Amino acid sequence: MSELSLNSLLAVPLAPLVGSIAAGLFGKVIGRRGAHVITILGVLVSFIISVMTLQEVMNGARFNQTVYEWMTLGTLKMEVGFMVDGLTAMMMCVVTFVSLMVHVYTIGYMEEDPGYQRFFSYISLFTFSMLMLVMSNNLLQLFFGWEAVGLVSYLLIGFWFKKPTAIFANMKAFLVNRVGDFGFILGIGLILAYTGTLNYTEIFAKAPELAGQPFPYMGWQLITVICICLFIGAMGKSAQFPLHVWLPDSMEGPTPISALIHAATMVTAGIFMVTRMSPLFELSDTALNFILVIGSITALFMGFLGIIQNDIKRVVAYSTLSQLGYMTVALGVSAYNVAVFHLMTHAFFKALLFLGAGSVIIGMHHDQDIRNMGGLWKYMKITWITSLIGSLALIGTPFFSGFYSKDSIIEAVHASHLPAAGFAYFAVIVGVFVTAFYSFRMYFLVFHGKENFHHKPFPGEHDHHDDGHGHDHTPHESPWVVTLPLILLAIPSVAIGYFTIQPELFGDFLKDAVTINLEAHPAMEELAREFHGATEMALHGFTTLPFFLALAGVVTAFVFYMVAPQIPAMFAKVLRPLIVIGENKYFLDWINENIIAAGARLIGRGFWKIGDVGLIDGLIVNGSAKLVGLIGSIVRLFQTGYLYHYALVMILGVFALMTWFAFLHH
Repeated sequence: MSELSLNSLLAVPLAPLVGSIAAGLFGKVIGRRGAHVITILGVLVSFIISVMTLQEVMNGARFNQTVYEWMTLGTLKMEVGFMVDGLTAMMMCVVTFVSLMVHVYTIGYMEEDPGYQRFFSYISLFTFSMLMLVMSNNLLQLFFGWEAVGLVSYLLIGFWFKKPTAIFANMKAFLVNRVGDFGFILGIGLILAYTGTLNYTEIFAKAPELAGQPFPYMGWQLITVICICLFIGAMGKSAQFPLHVWLPDSMEGPTPISALIHAATMVTAGIFMVTRMSPLFELSDTALNFILVIGSITALFMGFLGIIQNDIKRVVAYSTLSQLGYMTVALGVSAYNVAVFHLMTHAFFKALLFLGAGSVIIGMHHDQDIRNMGGLWKYMKITWITSLIGSLALIGTPFFSGFYSKDSIIEAVHASHLPAAGFAYFAVIVGVFVTAFYSFRMYFLVFHGKENFHHKPFPGEHDHHDDGHGHDHTPHESPWVVTLPLILLAIPSVAIGYFTIQPELFGDFLKDAVTINLEAHPAMEELAREFHGATEMALHGFTTLPFFLALAGVVTAFVFYMVAPQIPAMFAKVLRPLIVIGENKYFLDWINENIIAAGARLIGRGFWKIGDVGLIDGLIVNGSAKLVGLIGSIVRLFQTGYLYHYALVMILGVFALMTWFAFLHH
């Protein structure tokens, strides 16, 4: 069994960090070219070592040790350490590959932007944070990476900090994530309190002891409370209902980060964490049911919102929410392997769709409204083909990578015996039709049909070639730094599912990373019984319900938007109340702003009025001063300054003392 070397593992997160520091602190010195060369080299080094690590891991190599001891408190050790197994190695490859594509793509997308070096610094820092998160072997480092990706996403979403919507969006992302992270840190605290350690392997060894314990003062199981707290952290990061509200707004940042944060890396941190903690989650059916319900709601209801969006990036954002719901559903039925498999395939085709959308935005001179597009396939051939591939993978077309993971999720839910599995199955099945419908609605409106961009004055400060008459702009294919990442992402979007389904779901690849109690949760066993190879599965896929639902979705989108546009117009009139609910995103933002935030303000004001002004200022600070003044004013009456007064008081005092002694001795 080959050993992994610590130095090469250290290079994986540190190479992007070095690039980030160079571009961030010395950006003016090294210039634009220097900034992109050094950051891309850092991520490239990272990617190459990750691939080599993955090969070693497939040959049986493992790594789990402390790199640096930060501090020791009694028996508790706080340290930085790496744990590399199949799950980590796969995540490292996905993160570094997508990040590398995004780095290259950024050269073309941000070429006119004054914050060029700053942007490269941020995305490299993001890559470092994400790698620290996935490589950690303890909860302290996991939490560090968790908060670091949150911080960098805040910087990236608000990258154009002069834009009020971007500032609002990054604040919203930050606050919603604080809610989730509060749950997460409570879960970590409970684990620490009851096991006395933050190290994964030690926690998992003590997990059975946690299983039987009740939570103090309540009738709940301790393990259920821990798991639900941890999952609330995942709900914030992986944008699950109702903490999903930050993700669509985060489209205010530049497109490359939409691909990086909202496709491949940050939003999947929650899915990764639950998978990593599978030995704990397996001990609580209540927590698994909770995860299943939340995932199903997200998968179904966020898909519906994708149908009515007109901003090209928001359509893709809602599809991300819906797909994250699918991954969460897989976690809920204990099909952790399938959840991580979908995480991986989704990372490629969703990054492809986001970058494809960005390429369209460049071609359209930064107009993002899909109603102003149409017929772009003639002008942007590479973007057109790669976007089609991404869409086909997303809707689960047999032989494409999305098919293998999505179909496996549906099968796993079908095989589950949890109480919530019935609703979840309904949600993921209906979700197939919805996904196909909004994906191809966008595809047809952007690339086919009538060219709606003639004689439209283009918005945006990037428009230097317009003298205000709304001249006829012809879209053009993007430069090679934009199209090359599209082509490189399209290849795994087609093929990776076919080649990896066997080892990831039914082989030994994730065997020591994931623990499943097969007696209680037999979903993976039933999947394994029905699996006869990737080709068989895809051929069988042409006869299943999801395939026909996806086909129906595509056909419906074609009829609605290419053949008879009057049909959706009619639906828009008839279903007006539903569309209003959708346009207001189920009024969750309204509830957050007018009820929750207003309530918090009210409570805060109450605390300030009663606690701060009343108690602290009024009673303690001013009250003590007044008391001293009162005592002083009484004492002042006796301080006259006349000698005979003092003599009289002394004589009276001596007389009183003598009287007292006389009484005592009487």
